[in-house]
Amino acid sequence: MTSPTMTADAAGTWKLGDLPVHRIGLGAMRLTGSAAFHLGTPSSRERSIAVLRTAVELGVNHIDTAAFYFSPLRSANELINRALAPYPDDLVIVTKVGPYRDYTGEWGTAARPDQLRGHVEENLRQLGRDHLDVVNLRRMAGWDSIAEHFGALAELRDAGLIRHLGVSNVTPRHFAEARAIAPVVCVQNQYGLHGTDPEADEMLRICGEEGIAFVPFFAIAGQGGARGSTAEQDEEVLAIARAHGAAPAQIRLARTLGQGPHVLAIPGTGDPDHLRQNVAAGALHLTAEETRRLDVLHHGG
Repeated sequence: MTSPTMTADAAGTWKLGDLPVHRIGLGAMRLTGSAAFHLGTPSSRERSIAVLRTAVELGVNHIDTAAFYFSPLRSANELINRALAPYPDDLVIVTKVGPYRDYTGEWGTAARPDQLRGHVEENLRQLGRDHLDVVNLRRMAGWDSIAEHFGALAELRDAGLIRHLGVSNVTPRHFAEARAIAPVVCVQNQYGLHGTDPEADEMLRICGEEGIAFVPFFAIAGQGGARGSTAEQDEEVLAIARAHGAAPAQIRLARTLGQGPHVLAIPGTGDPDHLRQNVAAGALHLTAEETRRLDVLHHGG
């Protein structure tokens, strides 16, 4: 399952609005260091650039990033710009706004609606773009409503700075709130084998019914979150991995993609070999019995 000849088109395609993407993409969070943000040591600039260029060579045309993805020495957006500009015509770069980190890397107060234009413009500057393909509004703790924030992004879409809008870390109530304001092309919530979340399961179902992309984050890292996955793996995952001659991470990705044709994967990595492994997972198909066993694990059975 690690052949470099396997390309992202093996996973199939979906659309973010009118933008077709392969269902295996790349998350940029891990390009900046051994763990996200300030949690690890800065990455090798050359290796991160190699990951991005290899991803495009393998057919990856969906990259997920954010201006607040940076370590003491590296910025994900700057790396993307340096590695890939001028950008391929089919490349879709998705970013997110809402969280905020200052120049020292410390987390600050989440953006007010009137500050979102500045967040969008910072992504534009770093990426060297005159518009952003997709911008996700990440709901922050304490936001009972996202209407005012999402409305501000809808105005920026109308102004031509954004092509499509998505939402992240939302419940069905927030999702409905956003769709009443402007079209939503994707939902980015945490989802995976690490534990059941009824609201995430419900968003997965709703997106499938509505034909909207569901984009799980931390599908591999699970409870490790921004620090990355741990060496510990459930025996069920290990057994299925052995049966396929695959890595446990590939089984987790295959299970993610198996949740429906509208489900995309954005595994993050700063390692070219892990990238090839992740892309190859798009060609891995689990049996109905294997899927049932993993579903039991997901639901805590």
